Amino acid sequence: MSYKMNRRKFLTYVGCGCCGFVINSCTTAPITDRKQLKLIPEAKLNAQAAQIYEKVKEKEKLIKDTKSINEIKEIGKKMEDAISIYFDKSNLPDPTVNFNWEYILMDNDKIKNAWCMPGGKIAVYTGMLEVTKNTNGLAAVMGHEIAHAVAKHSVERASRSTLLNVGTRIIDIASGGVLSDINRTTGMDTVGLLSQLGILAPFSRKQETEADYLGMIFSSLSGYDIRETEKIWIRMKEFNKGKAPPEFMSTHPSADNRIKKINDWTNEIILDYPPIKT
Repeated sequence: MSYKMNRRKFLTYVGCGCCGFVINSCTTAPITDRKQLKLIPEAKLNAQAAQIYEKVKEKEKLIKDTKSINEIKEIGKKMEDAISIYFDKSNLPDPTVNFNWEYILMDNDKIKNAWCMPGGKIAVYTGMLEVTKNTNGLAAVMGHEIAHAVAKHSVERASRSTLLNVGTRIIDIASGGVLSDINRTTGMDTVGLLSQLGILAPFSRKQETEADYLGMIFSSLSGYDIRETEKIWIRMKEFNKGKAPPEFMSTHPSADNRIKKINDWTNEIILDYPPIKT
């Protein structure tokens, strides 16, 4: 009996402490005002990302002094300026103020991808250029990736992962070690399973949708034709035909859902977020 009481008290103390910590760590995403949880310092992730980015540059074959890399840098610079000016004119904190922007083009035609690390560290694979086709298409992809960094999605994901680990341990204690028993008997990573199928995956889809929306805004503010965005994802759907997992198993929205939302947003964004003069 005393053991149960002690465990209950322990859970109460931990729960109250976590709730207070979480409440004090809630912020909102720029423009969309979606509530976010940020437990991990942004500066810490930016520093880690910068180190990883340097290792990527050492390991991968980079393309330099070509039309493509110059175009990537030009698009990036326009977006840097447009984003900062927009937030300044809106009397809002500039979420990129601590960014140290950098751009690379990696020579790999098989990979159709691009990414942006925390702090504005951007990479595009040459294989992605087959999908983007033109400047507006490339701007659409870069806008999406930059939006992840601007909205601090990596900070948010790291924070939710930390919270999930703490929560899973609390549940394990409350259940008398049931989760630990499952891990031992099945070899299953319970936290990983929860992350993929019920806790973090849906949240990641929200981030991807938010990055689509913000990316279109940043592209429009930078003077690019966001009507190309829908065409990008139609082409990507064709490239991934038969390869994409079901939406409930994926951190990305399904292609059809994504294309529909992009189409719904296009005219609104063109009207509400016209090009900014830099």
